[in-house]
Amino acid sequence: MVLLDDKIKQEVGAALGDLPSPVRLVMFSQEFECHFCRETRQLVEEVAALHDQISHEVYNFALDKTKAEEYKVDKIPALAVIGEKDYGIRFYGIPSGYEFSSLIEAIKLAGSGEAALSPAGLEYVQGIAEPVHIQVFVTPTCPYCPQAVVLGFNLAVASDLVTADMVEATEFPHLSNKYGVMGVPRSVINEGYHIEGAAPEPMVLDKIREALSSGEG
Repeated sequence: MVLLDDKIKQEVGAALGDLPSPVRLVMFSQEFECHFCRETRQLVEEVAALHDQISHEVYNFALDKTKAEEYKVDKIPALAVIGEKDYGIRFYGIPSGYEFSSLIEAIKLAGSGEAALSPAGLEYVQGIAEPVHIQVFVTPTCPYCPQAVVLGFNLAVASDLVTADMVEATEFPHLSNKYGVMGVPRSVINEGYHIEGAAPEPMVLDKIREALSSGEG
């Protein structure tokens, strides 16, 4: 069964426009004990077919361990969106519902390599000297989640030391429990700091400063 109908395909094609550089969708999957792996793979294949600048690769998480380590993937289904370089953009869980828009934005970001941040925000992020890992917990039915996810991806594009993950909360209940996810979006920064809701750029940057100043880098 096709996941994307003709109307959505036309909208995606228009949204992607002319990608400045190629984008690779690198997926990790396996046949058994993986919720939504099959659907995620199909979604990746259908999206890749919509633009000649997009290609896709699928690896077996259990068998292709070297590749999983290369992309620092530790759970599945996983999707790395790679442009001219690996910006640290990751999806864990199927990017469906409202999160489909996050996938399209991630492709555009990886294709352009240009972060949409304020001048002050860009200057700060480019000056970060320690690793920052952002995990944004979402559900497909959350209309506010893409804002938080895409901001995280913009931060990752702006700095080689920032990585950002979309994590589908219901597919990874152990992580939702670990990080006390009671509502979405919930952004977790370097394990010990979190933000509730679709926070604006200045608030997220303040939380990053707090995490780094406390030695949680």
